[in-house]
Amino acid sequence: MANSHEIEVYVRFSETDAAGHVNNTSYFLYLEEARTKFFYKLGIGEEDSNSVFNFILASTKCDYLEQAFATNMLNVSTNVSNIGTKSFTVDHVITTTETETVVAHATATLVYFNYAKQKTEAIPDSIRSLLEPILVG
Repeated sequence: MANSHEIEVYVRFSETDAAGHVNNTSYFLYLEEARTKFFYKLGIGEEDSNSVFNFILASTKCDYLEQAFATNMLNVSTNVSNIGTKSFTVDHVITTTETETVVAHATATLVYFNYAKQKTEAIPDSIRSLLEPILVG
């Protein structure tokens, strides 16, 4: 997809469990890496920019469809699927790079948060203008 941001992840042995497949908790690390790099690509929250990352993760869900194993290369694609007043949702698809088998589908909802006031706020227009052009309908 043109609006999709993709990263590759190498599965390390330490990310597997006693059954030999990727442990369910490891997927959330892959998803976090994908989201972080996605936001950096947009210019949101980078250490060397003036942009501050004022989002908190409100919800995340992952459905496991196939097994992945140590030494697999995985592709994690990220798309913006919904933009609300105070939050937005990203969808992730994890596939094996070798066979393009879909391993998992995931979603994450992020809420704009004012840490000084400890409350949610509307997504600023400056950030909304970065998200809207890449919204997948």
